[in-house]
Amino acid sequence: MQALKIPQYRNYLTGAFVSEIGNQMQIVAVSWQIYEITRNPVSLGLIGVANFLPIILFSLIGGITVDKLDRRKVLISVQSIQACLAIILFTATILHSINPLIIYAVLFLVSTSQSFSIPARQSVMPHLVPKKYFMNAVSINTLQYQSAIMIGPAIAGFLIGGIGVHSIYLLNALSFLFFIGALISIKVPFQKHETDEVSFSISSITEGVKFVLKTPILVTTMLLDFLVTFFGSATILMPVFAQDVLGVGPKGLGLLYSAPAIGGVLAGILVASLHSKIKNQGKVIIVSIMVYGLATVMFGLSKNFPLSIFFLILVGFGDMVSTIIRNTIRQIITPDYLRGRMSSIMRMFFQGGPQLGEIEAGFLAKAIGGPATVVVGGMGVVLITAFIALKNKSLRNYQGKEVAV
Repeated sequence: MQALKIPQYRNYLTGAFVSEIGNQMQIVAVSWQIYEITRNPVSLGLIGVANFLPIILFSLIGGITVDKLDRRKVLISVQSIQACLAIILFTATILHSINPLIIYAVLFLVSTSQSFSIPARQSVMPHLVPKKYFMNAVSINTLQYQSAIMIGPAIAGFLIGGIGVHSIYLLNALSFLFFIGALISIKVPFQKHETDEVSFSISSITEGVKFVLKTPILVTTMLLDFLVTFFGSATILMPVFAQDVLGVGPKGLGLLYSAPAIGGVLAGILVASLHSKIKNQGKVIIVSIMVYGLATVMFGLSKNFPLSIFFLILVGFGDMVSTIIRNTIRQIITPDYLRGRMSSIMRMFFQGGPQLGEIEAGFLAKAIGGPATVVVGGMGVVLITAFIALKNKSLRNYQGKEVAV
């Protein structure tokens, strides 16, 4: 855990961890509140619409903004906006004026702000640790993210059942303030490319797109991101499983949301410990995604709560092993002056896939039921991954030596 010895990285990590706990709590609260109001899985699918539209509209703008402006200041501004949006949900809920339209509008604005914060975070990370510790830092960062996903929903489930959904929104707003404090304490150099003045122009945006397209490993891993998360997006249907399939209520819902993160934490610990020994990285990516898909199928078939938790842990483990390796590859091989734009393009794939998948899952669940929808999605993951692996020799043979860590 060499990266943890660096104070600046520790400060950033702590602030991000607290903020992500609040964010994950709000994800659970929003899905529970909408399903409680409507009792319709289609309304859960519409969460995907609210989250997806800003990805298409603003991701590339966010990327060029991050490459143009001070990334730390961008992060501070975005966290402030998200804190205000959480307060809006809190106020509307305690005043009993909350409705799905208000929630969807806030989610649209949250996703818009993330079009700037996600590339900013990705671009800040390489400056916090020496290059030789970067895979270790990515693994630890993934570990904290998965720990937040594990802790946040569990807390949310108990708070929703014990106090009410409004408490989640207030705590989330406070968590953003904590992250802002951490960001103020760190220093991130603003670097411009020696021969390129980044500007808000079509040519600057297309430069990032061209870089991705001419780098085969980026194209392949982003395509995998999109297709796998499109077919494997079972998360949005968790309220259906908690209420109608497993009958475990809001506390059980929190545990269902947390379970994949347990696997993610285990994956983070494993990769952080073995980062220098991982070989045949292409094959590791393929196998871990296969585990993710098969475990998704088994979760969809399960009617037993402990067994469902076990399969969701496997889902998280498979997903995170591949995610850590893919993110490390992307950040290392991308020049600093293009990192914001590359990250914004990456967001269109790794978040666009699950958001579209959530829309599909909500409507398909209305037609064939939640469990069948999840099984179909898991099988889609397995088939798509097998097809890409068979057709893409460069992915199968990727060793990791092509990228110096």
